[in-house]
Amino acid sequence: MRELLEKIETRQRLVRETVEQLRDQIARLTEQLTAAERTLNRLETTWETILKLTAENGTPAPEPLPAGYREILALFEQAGEGLRARDVSRALDLGPEPRHTENTRAKLKRLVNRDILIEPEPGLFTLAKAAPGAPEANSN
Repeated sequence: MRELLEKIETRQRLVRETVEQLRDQIARLTEQLTAAERTLNRLETTWETILKLTAENGTPAPEPLPAGYREILALFEQAGEGLRARDVSRALDLGPEPRHTENTRAKLKRLVNRDILIEPEPGLFTLAKAAPGAPEANSN
């Protein structure tokens, strides 16, 4: 009987540890979700503001960014620091192959050409201070 009780105690201890680890993961994921929702909210507000301002001026509204670009911008908003194409590819689970990194690099360069991102040093990309999240890109 004593042996059985010790096994149950050991199992309880292991399950308690698992519960704590899961609670920690949930807390981290909740923080990430909150940050992503804030970023999405800011991007949506920016988009709506741009639409209103362009309508007032009679200017055609800029095309929305394709999903891949929006995901990249949200990642930069969350990171708050410079990222390399390889880091962006990994963070977005695009695959480890060089073709995925080069495709990502091409998108990052397009965002630089539209003054949404800047490249302060070769291969390192950050949000442009003047227009983070500006929805102007219209190509993949």
